[in-house]
Amino acid sequence: MSQEDIDPLGRVRAAASALGLDVEFRERPVARSLPEAAEILGIAPAGIVKTLVVKRSDDTYLFALVPGDRAISWPKLRSVVGVNRLQLPDPERALEATGYERGTIVPLGSTHAWPVYADERITGQRIAMGAGAHGYSMFVDADALIEALDATVADISQVAGEPAA
Repeated sequence: MSQEDIDPLGRVRAAASALGLDVEFRERPVARSLPEAAEILGIAPAGIVKTLVVKRSDDTYLFALVPGDRAISWPKLRSVVGVNRLQLPDPERALEATGYERGTIVPLGSTHAWPVYADERITGQRIAMGAGAHGYSMFVDADALIEALDATVADISQVAGEPAA
């Protein structure tokens, strides 16, 4: 077993390198919430992109990249994916599907190369996201990440706390 199999940061770093992505890792105190992480990093919550692993009814998964100040719009995401049912898996299944614990999930270096759906609001900016391990953030150009992962870009989010339209 290689060190990259054991070290989540190493897996993310190796995957980014293989894709030619310029990434910056920043160690930070463990944050209890996304707003707290944004404050520690000195950026707005929208600048942190949440990577959510989403389960399909056929037990396959996808990654949804959503700005930190927004939430998944389930109707919009189902429409873009072309399915009637999607759900967030429990923490154990999320770990099994990605190799990362909740709060650290990133589509780079995942144990499976699930399709990626990126909210259109993240394009054109440098974003922070999980880095595979607690206490770290990764900064990357969103457009380069989207291109490297062949992500589908669409409106898949809504204002956090707002009822689904």
